[in-house]
Amino acid sequence: MGSKEQQNQYSQGNNQVFSIDVAPQNASKLFDDDGRLKRSGTVWTASAHIITAVIGSGVLSLAWATAQLGWIAGPTVMFLFSFVTYYTSSLLAECYRSGDSVTGKRNYTYMDAVRSNLGGLQVKICGLIQYVNLFGVAIGYTIAASISMLAIKKSNCFHEKGDNSPCRINANPYIIIFGITEIIFSQIPDFDQISWLSIVAAVMSFTYSTIGLGLGIGKVVANGKIKGSLTGISIGVVTETDKIWRSFQALGDMAFAYSYSIILIEIQDTVKSPPAESKTMKKATMISIVVTTLFYMLCGCFGYAAFGDLSPGNLLTGFGFYNPFWLVDIANAAIIIHLVGAYQVYCQPLFAFIEKKATETFPDSQFITKDIKVPIPGYKPYNLNLFRLVWRTIFVILTTVISMLLPFFNDVVGLLGALGFWPLTVYFPVQMYINQKKIPRWSTRWISLQILSAACLIITIAAAAGSVAGVVLELKSYKPFKTSY
Repeated sequence: MGSKEQQNQYSQGNNQVFSIDVAPQNASKLFDDDGRLKRSGTVWTASAHIITAVIGSGVLSLAWATAQLGWIAGPTVMFLFSFVTYYTSSLLAECYRSGDSVTGKRNYTYMDAVRSNLGGLQVKICGLIQYVNLFGVAIGYTIAASISMLAIKKSNCFHEKGDNSPCRINANPYIIIFGITEIIFSQIPDFDQISWLSIVAAVMSFTYSTIGLGLGIGKVVANGKIKGSLTGISIGVVTETDKIWRSFQALGDMAFAYSYSIILIEIQDTVKSPPAESKTMKKATMISIVVTTLFYMLCGCFGYAAFGDLSPGNLLTGFGFYNPFWLVDIANAAIIIHLVGAYQVYCQPLFAFIEKKATETFPDSQFITKDIKVPIPGYKPYNLNLFRLVWRTIFVILTTVISMLLPFFNDVVGLLGALGFWPLTVYFPVQMYINQKKIPRWSTRWISLQILSAACLIITIAAAAGSVAGVVLELKSYKPFKTSY
């Protein structure tokens, strides 16, 4: 088989590691301008992918984050994060095609875009940060899902035995249940085939965000006053040092709540053209950021108004939310369903990268390249790939075991947000855009973009420091595999 033909056979179309042989580029309605299968994504499917990725477990920590910063800084910082994320995502969308943003060569993944625009060592650094971050998000989502499962069990326990019952429940069985579910869903071959899962997950995210918001409003009404202060949690409730670390960690939590640039190019690669993919993606980004920011502001602010200095790290598992217990159960069930989908949205780029590398390295291996047709009554046969089955199962088991070792929801969320925010949401999009548009060094535009990047770097360092301090504090009273809530 010729090398070009081989390359076509093993190319990663729409994040597919295995695709059918390529037809001539002008051949038919089935193929795109690069000879790959035609994409079918729209503004709405892209928005669903983004909302699934963005309105994740991060929304649940926003009341706590707002409580650390107060009524002035909390909403202001949240709005700034949303603006920065929208702006840098628009820059990144322009880098989907190299050269011309309408007719240039397509970059199928975030790393491809970095390779085309920056090259060299930066590609390796980007790949390392991106895939470590995706791995970390999988762990964060596993912890969050298990906490929601525990919350259902616990609220039912309180309902049956009374509010004064200890109801201590071990988290490990619930982490394992989530892991087994993800092993099954991780066998969906590629990004293009999880649109339905994204739409279900997006609906679920609205469901639990709305319930959390409603419960917050109800609690404010029941209290008869709005709790909280202009400057956040009071010195006395926490020490001055803790106040600083917690404020930094709150920045990380807010950054995590907006982090989806990491998979933006992969989502953009599912969008059909014309119109230009960048145009569709900017619209999808605008819709998604407006919707999520509105929800974030409402959930964060009403949660803080309801609980004040005592705002819980996870809004729906906060004390006082056990009545009406059935409503809280519905919200937590919605979180679990959402996180099943969000886990897949984040992990598909990592799955595709490893499978593509394996195919390129061992093109003659039957274990890696061969698809076994499994007949499904009433549906088209499922292509079972043994390598995909084995490696994705190992990946999910690994994230599940680490989740049992590190069940610190807030600290893990803050650390992930901090580590991913500056390099992936700001630095690489800014540098690629400067390169792509050939913006002259020291021009006003160049200086403005560099100032934005430097400011976000400072926020990232502060947020990472706060989250590490939180993890160190948690480790003092921590016993491996014996976490219960």
